Amino acid sequence: MTGLASAHATPGYTPTARVLHWLTAALVLFQIPAGLLIVSFDLGFIYNLHKSVGVVILAVIVVRPPWRLTHPAPPLPADIPAVQRLAARTMHWALYGLLVVQPILGWVATSAYPAPVPFFGLFEMPQIWWDDRALSDRLFVVHRWLGIAMGALLVGHIGAAVYHHFIRKDGVLLRMVRG
Repeated sequence: MTGLASAHATPGYTPTARVLHWLTAALVLFQIPAGLLIVSFDLGFIYNLHKSVGVVILAVIVVRPPWRLTHPAPPLPADIPAVQRLAARTMHWALYGLLVVQPILGWVATSAYPAPVPFFGLFEMPQIWWDDRALSDRLFVVHRWLGIAMGALLVGHIGAAVYHHFIRKDGVLLRMVRG
């Protein structure tokens, strides 16, 4: 079944899952260009905003995987090949993994620098690592490369959503748009 009929037949995500997804998407889609600006220009306010948004992502990601584990994704259409199902699961869990690792790695690297991790000027997060500038430099390199990896996975994720919506017309994207 394809087209509009299958969009209505495909079960959707819960409202909570959709809010968590789109909130995460907006935050990460801010973080990637902000991170690129930080490494290219001396923009302290963007750096502080990047750190603050990283704290928000960390808070959201504390909730998101447990929610997903207790509220599984709706089933994909039956005609999706096994290799695509595996790719979808692998991509989703790789993104979850990076969403957990990236803010923690950034926080450790910033603490080791040592520099503050402000939260929108309201307060500072505690330093979670001792001063170690050499370690900080290495962790920031890893943080940068993991950000690039996340960007690549997001391009694949968005590309798959576009493929399902415009080519397959199977309602997979609409599960996350309107439930």
